[in-house]
Amino acid sequence: MLRGRLGLDTARIPEGDRHGLIWLGRGNLTVESGTLRYVTAGDGELPAGDYAIPFQMVSCLMLQPGTTISHDALRLLARHGTGLVATGDGGVRLYASMPFGPDDSLLARRQAALWAEGEEGRVAIARRMYAWRLGEIFPDADIPVLRGMEGQRARETYRRISQQFGIAWRGRRYDRQDPDSADLPNQAVNHAATAVEAAAMVAVAVTGTIPQLGFIHEDSGLSFCLDIADLYRDSVTLPVAFAAARDAMAQGEKELERLVRRHARKAFRDTKLIAGMIDRIKSLLEEK
Repeated sequence: MLRGRLGLDTARIPEGDRHGLIWLGRGNLTVESGTLRYVTAGDGELPAGDYAIPFQMVSCLMLQPGTTISHDALRLLARHGTGLVATGDGGVRLYASMPFGPDDSLLARRQAALWAEGEEGRVAIARRMYAWRLGEIFPDADIPVLRGMEGQRARETYRRISQQFGIAWRGRRYDRQDPDSADLPNQAVNHAATAVEAAAMVAVAVTGTIPQLGFIHEDSGLSFCLDIADLYRDSVTLPVAFAAARDAMAQGEKELERLVRRHARKAFRDTKLIAGMIDRIKSLLEEK
């Protein structure tokens, strides 16, 4: 625990995780005597109280719902290069971030170099990501072939995990122009995928990597975020979606998106998802 510096004996806040991230919710972040002061009503993890945050020991503050921040606090964080990310509960959404990543361009330069190698460099990274996800090394084929092979595995994965949760699955169907037309399990998958993509956006922001330079995805401005999110489709996205769909059917829950977010928030915390994504990004882009 880090002792507070506001003259309050009880002013303590838990240390951040190994990446220096501290999650704050339902409170007010200001500056007092050159130190960040956080007054919170309690958010389930941090008890209600008046805390000091030693920003010198924090790489990034994660602001969850119910948190306000003063202009002085923004100025102090920017001056010292401490990151700030505004998220949904547990990272199920990304609303804003500053500054843009750490004061180190190593990972971004490595990502750009690998991406600029063309098909050869991209295929090597894509194969590594598929190996992580599926437990097998794909052949040295071009990206469209790899996507096709992954698609075949994905169909079986959807079927298997839906059966585990007792969900009738009739295939992945999604109309981008009318997402609400999908059946309940498909809607749950859509909501869960959005939450995991948000977590990946947080990890990309924290590592200072480049969202647009994906290795499997290409067209989206968040292509690299989608690449990272896909690493957790089998372990997080689908279990969250089908668990929420099962509960919605059993409880007659009409607010499906809210239920999915609730399951996602718990899964993110239980699995330390964002910290794991940061580690994956570093491992993916490290020199070989």
